[in-house]
Formats: sequence, structure tokens, C-alpha cells
Amino acid sequence: MHGYSRLGGAARSPPSSPRFRHGRSKNGSWNSSKESNSMEKLVFILMSAVFRRRGLLLFAPLLYISGMLLYMGSFSFDVVSIKNGVVLVHKRAPPGSVYRSPQVFEKLWPLMEAEAANSNNGTGNVLMKAWPSGELREWRPCANRSVPEAELPKSNGFLIIEANGGLNQQRLSICDAVAVAGLLNATLLIPIFHLNSVWRDSSYFGDIFDENFFIQSLGNHVHVVKELPVDVLERFDNNISNIVNLRVKGWSSSAHYLQKVLPQLLEMGAVRIAPFSNRLAQAVPSKIQRLRCFANFGALRFSEPIQALAESMVERMIKYSSQSGGKYVSVHLRFEEDMVAFSCCEYDGGEEEKHEMDIARERSWRGKFKRKHRIIKPGANRVDGRCPLTPLEVGLMLRGMGFDNTTSVYVAAGKIYKEQKYMAPLKQMFPRLQTKNTLATPEELAQFMGHSTRLAALDYTVCLHSEVFVTTQGGNFPHFLMGHRRYMYGGHAKTVKPDKRKLALLFDNPNIRWKEFKQQMKDMLRHSDLKGTELKKAGGSVYTFPMPDCMCKQPVLKIENANTT
Repeated sequence: MHGYSRLGGAARSPPSSPRFRHGRSKNGSWNSSKESNSMEKLVFILMSAVFRRRGLLLFAPLLYISGMLLYMGSFSFDVVSIKNGVVLVHKRAPPGSVYRSPQVFEKLWPLMEAEAANSNNGTGNVLMKAWPSGELREWRPCANRSVPEAELPKSNGFLIIEANGGLNQQRLSICDAVAVAGLLNATLLIPIFHLNSVWRDSSYFGDIFDENFFIQSLGNHVHVVKELPVDVLERFDNNISNIVNLRVKGWSSSAHYLQKVLPQLLEMGAVRIAPFSNRLAQAVPSKIQRLRCFANFGALRFSEPIQALAESMVERMIKYSSQSGGKYVSVHLRFEEDMVAFSCCEYDGGEEEKHEMDIARERSWRGKFKRKHRIIKPGANRVDGRCPLTPLEVGLMLRGMGFDNTTSVYVAAGKIYKEQKYMAPLKQMFPRLQTKNTLATPEELAQFMGHSTRLAALDYTVCLHSEVFVTTQGGNFPHFLMGHRRYMYGGHAKTVKPDKRKLALLFDNPNIRWKEFKQQMKDMLRHSDLKGTELKKAGGSVYTFPMPDCMCKQPVLKIENANTT
């Protein structure tokens, strides 16, 4: 996850959307006087060569006009070479469309090292002042409010759902299923996990989550069972697949479930919805919304083997971070082969990389990227901020923000694409870097190997307890984690969410000054801080924005000669 950036010398923020920035720049960029002189000389040499050949005299006017258009800047083409009297031209790559981050790192690394050598044992590290001392925690968890004292009414039937995708997509399906079961007064069968073509994990619900705790916690909210009763199974020839599968559209309203699904549930005694991902609208009655909140933040916890190792890893990470007061930064790094392939972005691997990405795309998404009229535009993807950040780019961003080389960093990731090559500069910038493979022993990890969702659960827990969380590519993992951290930390979570369009421009300029780069990164960090506490907007997800549906605002008492208590 670039022609040169024309940012000039002053510290100025690049535009948020650089896709259509063409033409002349005030800071001496595309059409500077030096380039104009060079172009004028080139046109003169070209015309001289043409007029020496009588056979090409007929084309002289056309070549002259073309040359003048190039000279005047009407077309954005770069002259590459003149071969056998033929001018070879290519369209100039838009700013930010080419991966030039290694050149930026090569330029800035000595300046980072010099700055680190002059610092006083990490006292300037922004991590040490990540939480302002006067930060108010006005919100508190209250997802379990209004719990009914009486027993639940008799169930209307059994609801069977199939959760698909990775760890947090499964989590979303589970919590939405609890909400639907509450809405329909149905008994929820412990969700069945679909074997995903990308995650390729055959784990069951109980392998990842604490099944008994889940059932007990929801006891006053929703009926949940591990298995269907024998008499119900017999009605369907002991085969769950024989239970009618209702095709529910994505983001269906609560009214749809009451009008379409409930009658069939009452008639048949059991219904199945597969797949179930994103099958419930964000806007539902408050009582049902609170069921979502409680399922996610109260009823779902990881299974005992995952929980035991994850807690040990958190303790080790805190101990390892003693130089920074037990505080550490966690980074969700999406640079696995499948993610790079799906993004259709190009880096610096040349033809070998393109070949490997073609194979990966075909393996995981057969035919999807070879459909007729489908055009892959890596440069446009990068300009639009859709390319996964490389480990090197994450390191540059964090060092620019003020996290120095004494910072302990935990990287949550799957198998990094060409790990030895791409992780080396990040480790160079942050020598105190850890992953689950360094925090836990091979013996401890053995029981989870081959199960990507269980390994992701370990990453999730270590990131949950970090001082600062950095998301690099979006997806369910960071969305759930940001919401969970807000829920745990009084409504505010210290999260770094990069502006990847701006980064594409900055990483496109190998000549950028360290002072200017730092200013841009600190502005980005400040913007992320402002987004730390956000209320859910219309259409937003309670899993990412738990206020106000899952949390209650505490009154702030004012006293004389003090701001707050």
C-alpha cells in the first residue's frame, strides 16, 4: 500500500484530493523556467533534425505544432527519448501515483538519527504525553441498562445464522444475530462459522469465544442454545440444511424482520439465514440497539486458551515498555499478500511483484479481476489513498509524529508480504518492535497455528490495551477496536488514523525537508486526536461509535475555583 510532489519549501498542507491537480505550480514545479529552457532547446534540436531530412518535410508543420503545444504546457506529457528520429513520449504520472517512499526514507533517515542522538532518553517522545493530564472521562459503559427482571417469554422458534469472514466480521454477525433474536423473540442457535476462502480457518464458535459465558450473559436478554432440540431436528430429517434459508437483503430494517421473517418463524418453528453478514440495518429501536451493545461489549469474550495467552502478552508488552512508563503503540498493519493483491496497488517489486499479485488474485478471487471491461489503475488507487501503507511508510509517519526510537511498538498483522524486505526499515526506525511471534514462545503459539482468527484474537487483545492504536487500511478489525477502546476508556480512544491521500503526496517527494515532514505529521496527529471522542451519527455503527447508544454521559460537577471534579 508518483511523479515528484510539488510542495515547495514552506510547510504547507497538500490538498485532500490531489486527483485532478494538473498544470502549473506556484512553487516552481512542472513548468519552471529551467524546464521551459530545456524544452525550448529540445524542440529546436528536434526541428533541426527534421529539416535535415527531406522525406520528413511534409510532417514538419505537425511536428512543429506538437512541439509548441508541449512547450506551452497544453498537454501534460514528458519527453522520454528520441530514438531513430522518433520522439517517445509518455503521459506524466500524477503527483502521488508512484511508490517513492524508499527514496524519502533514504533522505530522512540520517536526520532522524541525528535528532534521536540529541534527545534526552526519550523525554521528547510524544507517547509520554499521549493522554492530557486534564482529560475528562464523561462517558461510562451502560450497555446492560434496563435488564428485565422477569423470565423471557416463550420463544417463537429457533434462529440459525451463518457467520462468515474473519474474526471481526464474525463478531458483527454474532452481535446482529443477538439483536434479531431479541427482536423476533427467537431462540438463537450458537452461530455456525463459514469457512472463508481468504481466512481459511475451520474454527468453531467455542474455539474463539467463551461459549458458556456468552449463553449465561445473555440469559436475561435472549434465549441461546448450543444445539437444536432432538424433536426439532427430526422434523427436518436431522439435517440443518433442510431448514428453509431465508434470503434477507443487506441492511434490512427491523420492520422487514417483523413482517417477513417472523411469520415464517412462527409457521415453521425454525428459520435459517445464511449468509448473515450485514443483514441488519444500523438504525433500529433503542432496545434492540442496546442488545447489540451488550452482545459486543458484555457477552462476547475470547475463549480461555486465547484469553490466558493474550493477557500474558499484554503483561510482557507493558514490562518491555518500561522505558516509556509501560506505554506502547500498537499498529494494525495490513500488508499481507492477499491485501496487497486485492488493493491492486504497485510497489517496488517490478514484474516479479506483478506476477505474484496476479496469482494471488486468481487464487482468492477467481476471475473477479479479469472480468471484461475491468481496468486496474494502481496509480489512481494510490492517489485516492486506497493503497495499504507499507511498514516503511508507517515508520516514517510515526517518527514524524514524534514517536522516537525508544517507543515500544506492537505490530498486529498476518504474514507480511516479503516480510524480510518490507519490515527491515520499520525495525530500523523502531528497534523495540514486537509481534505475537516475539512476545509469545513457539510452544505457546503452537495450539493456534493454522487458525488465523484465533491468532487475530491475540493481536486484538494486545492492541486493545495499548496507549495508542494506529490503523492503516480500515476494515472490521480497526472499526471494532476503536469502538471497544472508546467503550473501555471513558469515551475517548487515542487512535492514529492517517490521511493516506496526503501521505501519497508527501511520500512522492524524495527532496522533502525533515522539518516540513514533521510539521505535516504533527498536524495529522492533531487531527486524529480531535476524532478520538466522537458520537455516533445517523447511519453510523455502534461497534465503532458506542456513544450514546452503549454509554451514558456522566454529569460534570463544577465547584468554585476549579474547572471540574
